[in-house]
Amino acid sequence: MPAWSELSPYDRLVNTNMIEPRAYQISIIKSVNSGMNTLVILPTGLGKTLIAVFAIAKALNEGKNAIILAPTKPLSEQHYNSLSSLLNVDKGILLLLTGQLTGKKREELEAHARVIAATPQTVANDLRNGRLSLKDFSVVVFDECHRAVGRYAYAYIADECKLRGVQLLGLTASPGGDTKKIETLMKKLDIQNIEIRISTDGDVAPYVMSKEMTTLYVENSSTINTILSTLKPVIEEHLGNLYSKGLSPFKHFDNMSKSRVLEIGDNINKIQAQNYKFSVLFDYTYLLNLTHAYDLASTEGLYPFISYLDSLEGRESKSRGVRSLLSNASVRSALNMAKTAAASGDEHPKMALAISVLKNMLAGKSVIVFAQYRSTIKRLVELFNANGISARPFVGKKEGITQGQQQQTINDFRDGKFKVLVATSIGEEGLDIPAVDAVILYEPVPSEIRNIQRKGRAGRMKFGQVIVLVASKTKDEKYLLISRLREKRMRDLVLKIKQKFEANAVGEAGAGKGQRTLSNLANG
Repeated sequence: MPAWSELSPYDRLVNTNMIEPRAYQISIIKSVNSGMNTLVILPTGLGKTLIAVFAIAKALNEGKNAIILAPTKPLSEQHYNSLSSLLNVDKGILLLLTGQLTGKKREELEAHARVIAATPQTVANDLRNGRLSLKDFSVVVFDECHRAVGRYAYAYIADECKLRGVQLLGLTASPGGDTKKIETLMKKLDIQNIEIRISTDGDVAPYVMSKEMTTLYVENSSTINTILSTLKPVIEEHLGNLYSKGLSPFKHFDNMSKSRVLEIGDNINKIQAQNYKFSVLFDYTYLLNLTHAYDLASTEGLYPFISYLDSLEGRESKSRGVRSLLSNASVRSALNMAKTAAASGDEHPKMALAISVLKNMLAGKSVIVFAQYRSTIKRLVELFNANGISARPFVGKKEGITQGQQQQTINDFRDGKFKVLVATSIGEEGLDIPAVDAVILYEPVPSEIRNIQRKGRAGRMKFGQVIVLVASKTKDEKYLLISRLREKRMRDLVLKIKQKFEANAVGEAGAGKGQRTLSNLANG
């Protein structure tokens, strides 16, 4: 049987009395404690935080300091609370670092802290401004490390760590769906060691809770179909204009994806001739705004559709294209149809289905409903509560919500003061709610990382349910297929890396001790 004493002397700095020792965690911790920059890929809910705690305990035992980073403030606070309860140290050496504190105050606190839990933006700013030095730090933990790409603050901090010889520990359940993405991540974190576990591994499988996966389909109402058929000729007219000028690879709207629409915009932005650019922007304004409105009506609801067009109307400054769009007879007709239907209580059939599912499911259970748009979330919360389902929204600071309000919502949800949390993407990585029984995805998302994060909110401590709502013959069906293919591709890639890594455990000839490149691992 595994025992925490295998990690001596660091186990003395960790409160392990109430935690069952798991063989895979002890094995991974030993590997991390070798000192190499390590990427840990572990399914959601299997104790990545404890691995980080032991890495921090090792730093403290050696007289060094440590940082643990998380992409959201709620998750940073969660890590701080975990450190407070799990580390056998004076709580005065622990610091929760957020941008709410002034720079001078942060500098004072950082000077005395041994362990910092923070968002990357705050740490990056303090490193740039000289308020924080990594001189006395031996490890930095990057939770949800798949974000360490591009210009995100994780990338800057990783560069600073590499310059100063600080060990990097990356934790993630979803590293990315292709070799290039993972190779970029590993290069950014200068990964020398990989620890991968998948749900079917013998030492992990006993701790993986099963999930019931269900996809429910709805047919759009005649009202919504009429609205869509009214908008489609207008979209096709302006798409056709762009096609005839060589700016769109597609002539018909049915073949268009959101990414293709944005690519057209990128191509227009590269046009140097200002008069010509101005003329094609008129068509592009129609295309961009009406395809979004069309998607809202077809997959989200009448309220989100109305809210979006009303937001265009409410702009103080409107381009010629927007003014023309808002006065277009077909667009006005579609909007009036939507408002008339909404006033009589009509809505997207997915909303009625969500209500039905929750009423049949609840009975003391807690549920997270994920939705893409805040207008959808607002309407869902209204309808849930009107139908006797206690629900609250969970949205980000862009919607004017403070960190304190976010945390209070999480606490109230955990305490059972309401049963349904309706969340934007902020809920994908920023929640610590182990008792969640089910997740409802109001719409499929094409990102494999976001899909895994969302589904991972359910079934952490016990059996869970994941339900996906899909509007037939809409982009929902396409996104559902894409997400499944990408998720499978990521699982296959992770498994391939794991197999190659184990086969190359001795190390590649010419590489440093323990070093293997992703190209060697993934391509054999």
